[in-house]
Amino acid sequence: MVDWQSAIAEIQRGADDILLLDELIAKLKEGKPLKIKAGFDPTAPDLHLGHTVLINKLRTFQQLGHEVIFLIGDFTGMIGDPTGKNVTRKPLTKEDVLANAETYKEQVFKILDPKLTTIRFNSEWMEQLGAAGMIKLAANQTVARMLERDDFKKRYANNQPIAIHEFLYPLVQGWDSVALKADVELGGTDQRFNLLMGRELQKSEGQRQQTVLMMPLLEGLDGVQKMSKSLGNYIGITDAPNDMFGKIMSISDDLMWRYYDLLSFLPKDTINEFKQEVAGGSNPRDYKIALAKEIIARFHSDTDAESAHEEFVQRFQKNVIPDEMPEFTLALGTAGLPVANLLKDAGLVASTSEAMRMIKQGAVKQDGEKVQDSKLVYQDAAEYVFQVGKRKFARVTLS
Repeated sequence: MVDWQSAIAEIQRGADDILLLDELIAKLKEGKPLKIKAGFDPTAPDLHLGHTVLINKLRTFQQLGHEVIFLIGDFTGMIGDPTGKNVTRKPLTKEDVLANAETYKEQVFKILDPKLTTIRFNSEWMEQLGAAGMIKLAANQTVARMLERDDFKKRYANNQPIAIHEFLYPLVQGWDSVALKADVELGGTDQRFNLLMGRELQKSEGQRQQTVLMMPLLEGLDGVQKMSKSLGNYIGITDAPNDMFGKIMSISDDLMWRYYDLLSFLPKDTINEFKQEVAGGSNPRDYKIALAKEIIARFHSDTDAESAHEEFVQRFQKNVIPDEMPEFTLALGTAGLPVANLLKDAGLVASTSEAMRMIKQGAVKQDGEKVQDSKLVYQDAAEYVFQVGKRKFARVTLS
């Protein structure tokens, strides 16, 4: 086991808050392996880099000699986590949850050591709890306490419905900590209420309360909203190397350092040296390339990382239009086809408003030339190659 001072320094790296730090230090001073828990609901078939912020921290604990429990919320996944939602989430079927869980089991070992990782499913104890046990569990909290939770409070104030089963979610997550006798639970900053629920339930069951470690939420490619598949601003850990490289290169220079701090395995001193070099005039692009290669090598291989770099140089730095790209045939209609609608129909943007914004930013090209007029309307049959940003291309035939 590493001495507790060195361990704390590694554990605190990138963390937003630790509740309570004194408790964690006391646990580490005992010199015994701790049970470290992090739960993931398999609501989608693949993990993205946002998920890996927590998994990376699990890896840190693993390297420090502690017992890591990767908890798959197959039971909670069927409830639907209400965190950050202004509407009731649609629960998944058991079949969907189990299918997604299988992909999680495969992907998590790209970061964690499989020999040192325990995978558990919370259906193990929740299905045994039964209806009577669930009623007893629900008796631990009041409706008033639940309405202290920020997202519930907002929905209640706005007369938006809150389903009764949503109150069960934090209780079940807390009961997971009781069932596992967790010493430490990891979660995002948006999970504070749920994480503290584990402490409360452990106390009521006469257990030592878990320490809560909250990690920041990783912003997606837009640099504003948290990384999410539903928002389309994510980098999936199963993305092809070339796609992953292009996405990482598209982030802003400021966001790059956030990704370094939360995703890179490089020593903190090395990252600080990089920041100083950029502040001294070095090109941030070179450090973004290094970050992209590190992440691709982690989830694919060193060879894939080098190949993706070479392909990126050819395609983007030399402004080469790729040979292969999605192809669309779009109807002009009697009034013609506005460029914003064309870009949306070709899948290059999510909405016409995004198209207008990208054109104004100079991020849209037609056959290699910037589109200047956001109100442009195409009237004649023709074939064009459109590009949005650095990596989105489509060949469009107008008829």
